[in-house]
Amino acid sequence: MVTSSQPPPRARRPIPEKIGKYVIVNEVGRGSTGTVYLSHDPFYGRDVAIKVYNLDAGGDEDKARIARKMFLSEAHMVGMLQHPHILPIFDAGEEGDYCYIVTEHIHGARTLAAYCRPDNLLRIDDVVEIVYKCARALHYAHSRGVIHRDIKPSNIMLTQDNDVRIIDFGIALVADSDVSRIEGIAGSPSYMSPEQVQSLDLTNRSDLYSLGAVMYELLTGARPFKAPNLAKLLHQIVYATPAPIHTLQPGVPEEIEQACACALMKQPERRYRTGLDFAAELTRVHQKLREAYSKIDQQEQFATLRRLRFFHEFSHAEIWEVLRASAWQSYAPGDHIVREGEIDDRFYILISGECIAERNGSSVGRVSSGDCFGEAGYVKGARRTASIRAVGPVTALKVSATMLEQVSAACQLRFNRMFLKTLITRQQGAEQGGEAAPARATA
Repeated sequence: MVTSSQPPPRARRPIPEKIGKYVIVNEVGRGSTGTVYLSHDPFYGRDVAIKVYNLDAGGDEDKARIARKMFLSEAHMVGMLQHPHILPIFDAGEEGDYCYIVTEHIHGARTLAAYCRPDNLLRIDDVVEIVYKCARALHYAHSRGVIHRDIKPSNIMLTQDNDVRIIDFGIALVADSDVSRIEGIAGSPSYMSPEQVQSLDLTNRSDLYSLGAVMYELLTGARPFKAPNLAKLLHQIVYATPAPIHTLQPGVPEEIEQACACALMKQPERRYRTGLDFAAELTRVHQKLREAYSKIDQQEQFATLRRLRFFHEFSHAEIWEVLRASAWQSYAPGDHIVREGEIDDRFYILISGECIAERNGSSVGRVSSGDCFGEAGYVKGARRTASIRAVGPVTALKVSATMLEQVSAACQLRFNRMFLKTLITRQQGAEQGGEAAPARATA
């Protein structure tokens, strides 16, 4: 019989019912250093995320020591970084075998790693806006003596509203703190700056290099450097020049390529001096892009709405009014567009794709292209009575009842008429036992 010297695989720890005052709902993620749970804070009445660090590390003392250092580093951040594009850390604690930190939980968020494939790239102006927000957030952190050290696509979250949160400060360097000095771990190699891979002293410009590497990948679907082994990769980071962006994506404007190239300079002093400088350059570039895109976008959006049955009776002028009073939003498969129990004043017209309507976790119907839903937005203080979830990629027109009050009386009358027709159609479907009835739960 052959025996192995490898230790047996560590059993998965059962999901606890509570950690501290937090009620555990379910597990949402697991990595080498710990597990993340969706939890509920009964004091504030809000959902939160709890990261529980894996301090036993299956008997590996080095991993356990690093995990504890990372816990102490993030715990040191509680309440320290209050910025709209940095995931806030609310609390930290130790209870029995658990060391944990508590952060904001963002429903439906995904990381930028999903948009680093050549077949799933974001629009260029969206990339510029995302990197701009990250640069501003990093400037804020740097001004408070914090260097992240691990900026990469999987550490930048994109919310359902296409907003940004930088996450995971577990290996951050904090000025005047020994807690954050973690030997043997320095970030993710593909995004590390030349000075980082050489274990030199780091400044804020190291994070800006890493952000430049993320920008490069979001624009091209490829990392700046790729090698068959770690030694060759690190050598490239220090000595090689990445392929020009336009050779991988010819449609990227020269000004954007230049901005990214500046962030990726080998010598720190040749990069942007601060995140604010990087953001200022992106602002200038973004403005020019927006001007070019907006004219094209609005004409395309108008043409798309003109074809939807909801707008068949609208005049051209009324459709333009609706466009100005609404927002065009895309959703990934599985994203919630409307959540049961929520209160807001928005309602929706599905432009493309298909959604499922759910009540109490059970399917009650479907919504397809051209349908409207969320009519409860018309009634002040009314709660959603069902959830609407995207089945596949979905685009919807998000209309605010408050904004709609600003359009002409004729346009409002046309909108009200279409909503009434929709409700009557659904009611008739309910009486006939058709499938149109369940969608009425979204009203």
